[in-house]
Amino acid sequence: MELDALITDLALILIVAGVVTLLFKKLKQPVVLGYIVAGFLVGPNFVFFPTIVDEGDINLWAELGIIVLLFSLGLEFSFKKLFQVGASAVLTALVVVSGMMLAGYGAGRLLHFTYLDSIFLGAMLSMSSTTIIIKAFTDLNLRKKAFTNLVFGVLIVEDLFAVVMMVILSSIAVKNSFEGAELLESIAKLVFFLIIWFVVGISILPLILKKTRKFLNDETLLVVSMGLCLGMVVLATYAGFSSALGAFVMGSILAGTNEAERIEKVVQPVKDLFGAIFFVSVGMLVSPAALSQYALPICLLSIVVIVGQIFFGTVGMLASGQTLKISIQSGFSLSQIGEFAFIIASLGMSLNVIDKFLYPIVVAVSVITTFLTPYCIRLADPAYSWIERRLPERWLAVIDRYSQSRTEIKPHKAVWKEAIAQYLWRVLLYSSLIVAIIMVSKMWFIPLMVEILPEWGRMIAAIVTLVVMSPFLWALMVKEVSMSLIRKLGEGSVNRVPLTLMIVFRILLALFFVIYYLSIVHSQRTGVLLGLGIFIVVLILLSKRIQKQFMRIENIFMDNLNERELRKTGRNTSLVSDMHLAYMDVNADCPFAGRRLMDSDLRKEYGINVVSIQRGTRRINIPKGETRIFPGDTIGVIGTDDQIQSLLTVVEGSESPEEETDNREVTFTHVVVPGNSPLIGQTSSSLSIRNKNNCLIVGIERADGTFHQPDGQTCFEAHDVIWLVGEPDNIKQLIQDKIENHIQHT
Repeated sequence: MELDALITDLALILIVAGVVTLLFKKLKQPVVLGYIVAGFLVGPNFVFFPTIVDEGDINLWAELGIIVLLFSLGLEFSFKKLFQVGASAVLTALVVVSGMMLAGYGAGRLLHFTYLDSIFLGAMLSMSSTTIIIKAFTDLNLRKKAFTNLVFGVLIVEDLFAVVMMVILSSIAVKNSFEGAELLESIAKLVFFLIIWFVVGISILPLILKKTRKFLNDETLLVVSMGLCLGMVVLATYAGFSSALGAFVMGSILAGTNEAERIEKVVQPVKDLFGAIFFVSVGMLVSPAALSQYALPICLLSIVVIVGQIFFGTVGMLASGQTLKISIQSGFSLSQIGEFAFIIASLGMSLNVIDKFLYPIVVAVSVITTFLTPYCIRLADPAYSWIERRLPERWLAVIDRYSQSRTEIKPHKAVWKEAIAQYLWRVLLYSSLIVAIIMVSKMWFIPLMVEILPEWGRMIAAIVTLVVMSPFLWALMVKEVSMSLIRKLGEGSVNRVPLTLMIVFRILLALFFVIYYLSIVHSQRTGVLLGLGIFIVVLILLSKRIQKQFMRIENIFMDNLNERELRKTGRNTSLVSDMHLAYMDVNADCPFAGRRLMDSDLRKEYGINVVSIQRGTRRINIPKGETRIFPGDTIGVIGTDDQIQSLLTVVEGSESPEEETDNREVTFTHVVVPGNSPLIGQTSSSLSIRNKNNCLIVGIERADGTFHQPDGQTCFEAHDVIWLVGEPDNIKQLIQDKIENHIQHT
């Protein structure tokens, strides 16, 4: 019987990957590098080892790996986090991505790469690796440092930029040119579909998961989650986007639900398997001949990545108002490329727009920069000290003043900034929903109604569509930004004119949507359409029922959007000076577990304050001294970096995945009591074996074959077989010290 080539290829890949990654674990290196090495070993460029037979099947599995990786990344992302990371992370990510894009493009042209090769190269070099940075922070025990939150915020924004960039690169590759109008059209289309998917997903999926929760065991949850992921992949592909975008969007939608942690847990093995195959497929493209031939570009690009990421990351953080120390620490943490470089390279290869030599070059650059990442992070503090000593005092003062000015709150400017942000978001959101309703009506609903009712179909379709649109039209025209902001802005007469113009613009925009839709349904004269449109707009403005209907829809949406935060708020929030709010999970080995807060002396010993305790679905804010801490609790504490770090090692223990566990096991053995032993007639309790030797007598077998469980008063008899349980060293010591001369060990 002949075995399919796919099975033999997978067997070879997984066995080699398993062995190599075990070695890399032992060496405390990222397993991603192990997968790449394994791919090289089983690939066509290494002739001293068996090679896979069918690369096509492996590439298909690798594409599934990209989908699952992006889905998992979306689960860790969530649009809620994007709104929370703040302007600092957004500005830094924008500086880093744009700066590295230009640096990568310039380096590519300097190396005489083609136009498209250079563009794709710039994209590959602009994305730091979330996986590698998290691994490095964990290994170096830096997860609770203040600057790491900013780095994670930058990575969140970079992930979104990467997804958008893939859409833009696909458009550029297809057109083989860079046209501003088409680029803006692609971005507008992407934003439109993202908003629609986001709103529809948040409105529907949490409700479905809540209703079916009692049926969702791990198996069904995995099937449902992967089904939703692949379903969105299909929708994204039909809409003209990449499969990776669809997977990422579905992951980010599910990330806001109460089931997010469970989904991450059940999807993790699938992600690990397909992710491993993807990185192995990356390693298969590594060619020693190409590496030798392109050694100079590899070294040059590695320097560009390390120096460029550090420089632009530091500049971006400084520009956003962070201190010099935090800026340097953040910049040094971003000095590598990883999974998105491979994904973008795979995109270019699948579109046949980049040369094959570029892939192994990028892989080599990733390996070099990944290996150097921990050393770069360690160099951040010495680099800061060196720069601080050599910068003129005047420059340091300018940086400090700028940082303080960026963090100072200017009331009037801040109110206008918040009001405009809310205004633009509402206009964009409700306009997108209205356009989506018009598109659905035009493409499907009107033709369906005309087919069913030829005479009345258009009118019925128009009425139904306008009824569906009415809550969103009301929200677009009437729904204001926060009333507190309106009151603050309305205090000065100078603000009334722009506020009035903003309201008029929204009413005119709503009127445009109504007239546009009616012109689609009925090709009548403009005057009739205009009059009817104004009448409908006025009717919507005066309708209390429509207002109540929209408020109900909005409340459901906001409840679903904040579902996870209502259950557990786990976001670190910067406070004043060096103090910040951090959350840590209480380990089972924590010495404070089970004790009251007043007895733990956390404030006295560590200088921190416990401000909240999350216990399952219950949240205790400002806990009293009598409140006890239990294993599994998530406690919110306020303190400085050093205070939090010292407490973290006690509460959570080491976060390193390579931490060795206590592998001492107990053994089960027996000894025989000789006929002349002094033990005869003594009781089992008189030996105090449990207390003094940490061993346990679990049974005594008599000479006649009967078996007794000792109760402490059981007397030993000649030729008894005593069954003992304990650690091997303890049993050995017991026999040597106490009863070696009294019993026969068998």
